Amino acid sequence: MDNEILITLAADIVGAHVSNNSVALADVPRLIQTVFGALQSASEPSAPLEVRPEPAVSVRASIKPDAITCLECGGKFKMLKRHLTTDHATTPSQYRERWNLSSDYPMVASNYSATRKELALKIGLGRKPAPEVKATRPRKPKAPKA
Repeated sequence: MDNEILITLAADIVGAHVSNNSVALADVPRLIQTVFGALQSASEPSAPLEVRPEPAVSVRASIKPDAITCLECGGKFKMLKRHLTTDHATTPSQYRERWNLSSDYPMVASNYSATRKELALKIGLGRKPAPEVKATRPRKPKAPKA
């Protein structure tokens, strides 16, 4: 609030108090300062109270072999990363921080991960290529020294 408004309010409050109560003349300035200070501190915006969000399910119950449950909305997913970015506009690290999860908290269901790994190995991904063997040409016989 503007200081002029606060001064006016403080004057009105002190005037009403003094008219209904006996106050020593020496105490009036201190009373004005106290009332003005109280009005000033009440008019300042206070820090918002931090409300800790409640998860849709417990952290322990959110990890299943076939699905990871989103703690924000309770939806079950095989892969949580895409859901977090599209529906909740957060990254996995922000999600872990918000819910106080460890850095190794999974973003993919374990059965889905195993299936994808199996498929990748089947098509040859993850294997080191065979070392290249240089093809050797047959050597020409050396001409005899004369």
